[in-house]
Amino acid sequence: MDKIAVLIPCYNEEKTIAKVIADAKEALPEAVIYVYDNNSTDNTVEIAKQAGAVVRYEYVQGKGNVIRRMFREIEARCYIMVDGDDTYPMEFAPEMVNKVLCHNADMVVGDRLSSTYFQENKRPFHNMGNSLVRGSINRLFGCDIKDIMTGFRAFSYGFVKTFPVLSKGFEIETEMTIHAVYNQMQIENVIVEYRDRPEGSVSKLNTYSDGMKVLFTIFRLYRDYKPLGFFSLFAAFLTVISVLFFVPVLIEYIQTGLVLKFPTLIVCGFAILAAIQSFFAGLILSNMAQKNRRDFEYRYTKVCEKELKSREEE
Repeated sequence: MDKIAVLIPCYNEEKTIAKVIADAKEALPEAVIYVYDNNSTDNTVEIAKQAGAVVRYEYVQGKGNVIRRMFREIEARCYIMVDGDDTYPMEFAPEMVNKVLCHNADMVVGDRLSSTYFQENKRPFHNMGNSLVRGSINRLFGCDIKDIMTGFRAFSYGFVKTFPVLSKGFEIETEMTIHAVYNQMQIENVIVEYRDRPEGSVSKLNTYSDGMKVLFTIFRLYRDYKPLGFFSLFAAFLTVISVLFFVPVLIEYIQTGLVLKFPTLIVCGFAILAAIQSFFAGLILSNMAQKNRRDFEYRYTKVCEKELKSREEE
């Protein structure tokens, strides 16, 4: 088991990968640096090998798929994940490692938004999207995470080996954050400087399509992790609609003693029944989510025991 593993997912990063590897070696000389290539068509692989990184491959396209492969294959006490585009200064990595190894952090977030991100990033819709995603998750999950979409993070062995990677693309960072928040893992924050991509380096993130995927991921995970809240909102919406349409029918009945809008009354009845079903579905799924939480704690304990045994053997 490595003490520190630097994980760099890459797709066509020939202009920056050598510098990222060199910076990682300087900041963390004891670390093993892994570059996972995701079907690059340029010289990323050759340059990474020449720079001294361990190069491995993921042939299914998408950042989420690369991270799934990384987390399955690499054994380390601390993991540093950083993008290969040279937008994150590696001099902040030792502080992040220290929080994992010495302060029991499960995930350390490299917070760009509290420093230079909004000045350096030249894509205004990315700025708006980051603020929207951060606000949505903090409100829905009752947390205070400073940067949801950052690609610069540190993880404990326990987090990596118990995190179920479901996303395929750039929504993976959102999934990581919600997983850590929901399971009450220790999350630390390190403010890092951010610099925009150097000239000639092109972002693989599509503002609109990937942004919609991120928002859908938040919606899906809120439904999965907070089913009572999700289905209660749906039940409340149906109840309000039903009452709004029922009130005129009731007033008319009080005034005339007749029900002239039977179709409306029937629809209101079905809407109320759907609201009741939605609420009880939320209750049932909430109990299942609690069971999943207990199962997760058991798995997490087993993984941590394995890490502790590995340390003692060393």
